[in-house]
Amino acid sequence: MAGYSGNKHEHALRLRRVEGQIRGLQRMVEDDKYCIDILTQVSAATSALKSFSLSLLEEHLAHCVAEATKNGGPEADAKVKEAADAVARLVRS
Repeated sequence: MAGYSGNKHEHALRLRRVEGQIRGLQRMVEDDKYCIDILTQVSAATSALKSFSLSLLEEHLAHCVAEATKNGGPEADAKVKEAADAVARLVRS
Protein backbone atom coordinates (compact mmCIF):
# COMPACT_ATOMS: atom_id res chain seq x y z
CA MET A 1 0.00 0.00 0.00
CA ALA A 2 1.33 3.44 -0.91
CA GLY A 3 2.08 5.83 1.94
CA TYR A 4 -0.26 8.44 0.49
CA SER A 5 -3.26 6.09 0.17
CA GLY A 6 -4.99 7.56 3.19
CA ASN A 7 -4.90 11.03 1.62
CA LYS A 8 -5.41 9.98 -1.98
CA HIS A 9 -8.59 12.03 -2.39
CA GLU A 10 -6.97 15.21 -1.05
CA HIS A 11 -3.94 14.70 -3.29
CA ALA A 12 -6.18 14.24 -6.32
CA LEU A 13 -8.00 17.48 -5.48
CA ARG A 14 -4.72 19.37 -5.18
CA LEU A 15 -3.55 18.04 -8.53
CA ARG A 16 -6.84 19.02 -10.15
CA ARG A 17 -6.34 22.57 -8.86
CA VAL A 18 -2.83 22.61 -10.38
CA GLU A 19 -4.29 21.25 -13.61
CA GLY A 20 -6.76 24.14 -13.57
CA GLN A 21 -3.91 26.59 -13.06
CA ILE A 22 -2.10 25.14 -16.07
CA ARG A 23 -5.24 25.40 -18.20
CA GLY A 24 -5.54 29.00 -17.04
CA LEU A 25 -1.98 29.62 -18.20
CA GLN A 26 -2.82 28.19 -21.61
CA ARG A 27 -5.81 30.53 -21.86
CA MET A 28 -3.68 33.49 -20.82
CA VAL A 29 -1.21 32.77 -23.62
CA GLU A 30 -4.02 32.25 -26.14
CA ASP A 31 -5.57 35.55 -25.03
CA ASP A 32 -2.23 37.41 -25.31
CA LYS A 33 -2.19 38.42 -21.64
CA TYR A 34 0.64 40.52 -20.23
CA CYS A 35 3.89 38.55 -19.77
CA ILE A 36 4.32 39.48 -16.11
CA ASP A 37 0.79 38.32 -15.31
CA ILE A 38 1.55 34.96 -16.93
CA LEU A 39 4.84 34.66 -15.04
CA THR A 40 3.00 35.38 -11.79
CA GLN A 41 0.64 32.49 -12.51
CA VAL A 42 3.55 30.22 -13.48
CA SER A 43 5.07 30.97 -10.08
CA ALA A 44 1.79 30.09 -8.35
CA ALA A 45 1.51 26.78 -10.23
CA THR A 46 5.13 25.95 -9.49
CA SER A 47 4.59 26.66 -5.79
CA ALA A 48 1.50 24.46 -5.76
CA LEU A 49 3.42 21.56 -7.31
CA LYS A 50 6.31 22.00 -4.88
CA SER A 51 3.89 22.01 -1.96
CA PHE A 52 2.28 18.82 -3.28
CA SER A 53 5.71 17.23 -3.71
CA LEU A 54 6.74 18.04 -0.16
CA SER A 55 3.50 16.63 1.21
CA LEU A 56 3.99 13.42 -0.75
CA LEU A 57 7.62 13.20 0.36
CA GLU A 58 6.60 13.65 3.99
CA GLU A 59 4.11 10.79 3.68
CA HIS A 60 6.73 8.63 1.98
CA LEU A 61 9.16 9.24 4.82
CA ALA A 62 6.55 8.61 7.49
CA HIS A 63 5.24 5.43 5.92
CA CYS A 64 7.60 3.71 3.48
CA VAL A 65 10.96 4.81 4.86
CA ALA A 66 9.93 4.48 8.51
CA GLU A 67 8.61 0.96 7.91
CA ALA A 68 11.78 -0.09 6.08
CA THR A 69 14.08 1.34 8.75
CA LYS A 70 12.05 -0.40 11.46
CA ASN A 71 12.70 -3.70 9.67
CA GLY A 72 16.36 -2.84 9.01
CA GLY A 73 18.65 -4.50 6.52
CA PRO A 74 19.38 -3.65 2.89
CA GLU A 75 15.80 -2.56 2.22
CA ALA A 76 16.18 0.17 4.85
CA ASP A 77 19.38 1.42 3.24
CA ALA A 78 17.73 1.39 -0.19
CA LYS A 79 14.67 3.34 1.04
CA VAL A 80 16.82 5.97 2.75
CA LYS A 81 18.92 6.38 -0.42
CA GLU A 82 15.77 6.57 -2.53
CA ALA A 83 14.36 9.30 -0.26
CA ALA A 84 17.64 11.23 -0.28
CA ASP A 85 17.69 11.09 -4.09
CA ALA A 86 14.09 12.36 -4.19
CA VAL A 87 15.00 15.27 -1.91
CA ALA A 88 17.97 16.09 -4.13
CA ARG A 89 15.72 16.18 -7.20
CA LEU A 90 13.27 18.48 -5.43
CA VAL A 91 16.05 20.81 -4.31
CA ARG A 92 17.43 21.03 -7.87
CA SER A 93 14.05 21.83 -9.40
